[in-house]
Amino acid sequence: MHDPNFGKLFPCSCRREEIEAATVKKRLEVSNLGALSEKTFDNFIAKRQGLNPREQQNLQRAFDQTKRFAEDPKGWIFLMGPYGVGKTHLAAAIANARLERGEQTTFVTVPDLLDHLRATYSPSSSVGYDELFERVRNVPVLILDDFGTESPTKWAQEKLYQLINHRYTNHLPTVITSNLDVESIEPRIRSRVLDMDMVRNIVISAPDYRRGVPTEQNELSSLSNHQDQTFETFSDRKGEIATEHVRRLSVAIEAAKAYASRPDGWLVLIGGHGSGKTHLAAAIANQQVRLGEPALFVTFADLLDHLRATFSPDSSVRYDKRFNEIRNAPLLILDDMAIESATPWAREKLMQLIDYRYVAKLPTVITTALDRSEMDERLETRLLDPRQTTVCIMTAPIYKGGKKSKPRRR
Repeated sequence: MHDPNFGKLFPCSCRREEIEAATVKKRLEVSNLGALSEKTFDNFIAKRQGLNPREQQNLQRAFDQTKRFAEDPKGWIFLMGPYGVGKTHLAAAIANARLERGEQTTFVTVPDLLDHLRATYSPSSSVGYDELFERVRNVPVLILDDFGTESPTKWAQEKLYQLINHRYTNHLPTVITSNLDVESIEPRIRSRVLDMDMVRNIVISAPDYRRGVPTEQNELSSLSNHQDQTFETFSDRKGEIATEHVRRLSVAIEAAKAYASRPDGWLVLIGGHGSGKTHLAAAIANQQVRLGEPALFVTFADLLDHLRATFSPDSSVRYDKRFNEIRNAPLLILDDMAIESATPWAREKLMQLIDYRYVAKLPTVITTALDRSEMDERLETRLLDPRQTTVCIMTAPIYKGGKKSKPRRR
């Protein structure tokens, strides 16, 4: 019979190990991992001291999702979170796992990638721009680390858009890490990385691992002013107000109690002044604190004051650090959200905060007197999204304490 391998060259078995070792070395060089070649899932510490249960669960979920992606890369992963939480380690672990399986993978920080592309224009460059760009945009698995730390020139934005759009259109497995506010991402790129049908958005809310302790948020919280506002001290106001008001209030009470027992998704309490929405929001926070869980309770006005204070020459904390503390709070309770008199700057900060927590699906409670007609379309789609938010309309009139006394008969 005719041997199908007749006439073909095969390496000698004595050199097979040498050739395989050279192949592995070449893949590692092409991957650009360098010192990160030691970062694996095996040496990632998913269970850390000092984390509260919610932070621990969040970190474990990020670990599990990235590991599953490494085993079968499909779609995209967008890893978000502040500095030092483990984003780069998990991204490098994905790259190393794929390299072990013999798949070509490229890991590169975005600023370095742009520098490499610029360098191809030099007469002494050993590789042309088209060759390098083609290699990066079509690699089987691409990992872009530190997205957003690059210089935001028009050229850089255009190159990144071309790269991301190509991989998005062709459904090429891609991992991106960033500590950016979602809102600050260039709109064309933002629409790609926030596509929930293709991209898994993973926000790591654990504190900086290198500091070894959770980020303190006590100075931001005003919960101490609401210590007496618990579910036990909340009145259902039966016999005092109209039946329809009581019914809506009962729905809000049950929703708040359910949320306090297991904070998941968003809870939005809408009602006028004195309707009880702040009391219920504080009751949720107080119950979480009693259970040993963190809860950041802050009014919208105080939040803006905290952010503005960072611009003072006397401030001991930078703006980006303060904003990260707020947007990554394991449970954020934003009381008395108002936009009717807010400055453009305040509206922008609010939307950055709302967008980030909405995309990350971080537990959030919001109280506001706004009705739907006062919300712009963008705010409405976030706050009133039924897939993520429970909305309670509280129509009860101002609570003055006690029950309404019966009129005397004449």
